Amino acid sequence: MLPELRFMSENERGEQLIMVVRDTLAEETDDLANLATVAAYVYAYITRVNWVGFYILRGDTLVVGPYQGMPACVRIPLGKGVCGTAAAEKRVIVVPEVSKFAGHIACDAASRAELVIPIYKDGELYGVLDIDSPEPNRFDEEDVTTLTEIGRLVSDALSKKLVAV
Repeated sequence: MLPELRFMSENERGEQLIMVVRDTLAEETDDLANLATVAAYVYAYITRVNWVGFYILRGDTLVVGPYQGMPACVRIPLGKGVCGTAAAEKRVIVVPEVSKFAGHIACDAASRAELVIPIYKDGELYGVLDIDSPEPNRFDEEDVTTLTEIGRLVSDALSKKLVAV
């Protein structure tokens, strides 16, 4: 059950999101269930976003996984678009204005800003967590810190390193 989010500050939402994701991942062992639940939580807790989801690495292509939002691009080649670039370079990428990102793939024309976080399983690239917003310059350092921690928690859960407390 979600707390009354509308009365929380952005910082409180971020802290609460980390706690609820940590607890969820520590209790559930199914990877698909965890990815779907984390996507739903991020979509509920992070304001002013229009798409949250995972792309899973299959060979040299990212394939859409569990997400919240409008229908998405199904396949993204490594090195293409924001997601493919973040995966190929194995780094977090924040794009304040996607129209200025060379090679951006417009899966949803409403998206203006994007944040992509690589996800790992047993030390190997597993995929990415992708968050889009209809607002340019949407993601600040607090968002990056919070969502990078969510990515770390998901990576730990996929690698079965996260245990219930």
